[in-house]
Amino acid sequence: MKNRILVVEDDTAIAEAIGLNLMLSDFDYKIIDDGAEAVSYLEKDHSFDLALLDVMLPNLDGFSLMEHMAKYNIPVLYLTAKVDLASKIKGLRLGAEDYIVKPFEMLELLVRIEKILERSGKLNNVLRYKDLTVDVAKRTVSQSGEPVKLQPLEFDLLVRFLKFKNCTLSRERLLNEVWGFDFAGGTRTVDIHVAHLRKKLGQSLNIVAVTKLGYRLED
Repeated sequence: MKNRILVVEDDTAIAEAIGLNLMLSDFDYKIIDDGAEAVSYLEKDHSFDLALLDVMLPNLDGFSLMEHMAKYNIPVLYLTAKVDLASKIKGLRLGAEDYIVKPFEMLELLVRIEKILERSGKLNNVLRYKDLTVDVAKRTVSQSGEPVKLQPLEFDLLVRFLKFKNCTLSRERLLNEVWGFDFAGGTRTVDIHVAHLRKKLGQSLNIVAVTKLGYRLED
């Protein structure tokens, strides 16, 4: 079952960009552009795993929405152009899990979403891609129902690609997140492990090399 994200944002361009990236990352989402409308919607549907709230909203601001999110145990990440420290502190004191200032990189937003879902115990631990099913908690991979044996680092690398589908991930980022900051090897290590994944999973895994940057798993 996909994680569900509520997006309350009145800037159409930002809301649509967030929605597109959530869709490509296998999240279900609902976009609402008005604070009061969000409250009304929650009364009939509040089965969300996370809310992304703008602060400056028509009729009811994002800070005022916090009590309604808490009522339904929905974690909150604030999206706002406000950069003053007082606003950040207010949002966090109200109970927000995180706070990100516009403009932001979509990949950073997706990482923050993942971390909040992990902390709250709401993260979907079964990932699907074409004929692949990956159970993150059990660390198992199956292809068309048949088990596939991966080495631990190969598994971790596959999970990073699946969690950030259609996003370009640099070799340096993959090294840091999979091998760790203290890993002494070079970026060639990433290339070797990507080659292993391609060999073991064949055409099921559409990993594209991005010149001078890294790799991207595409649908």
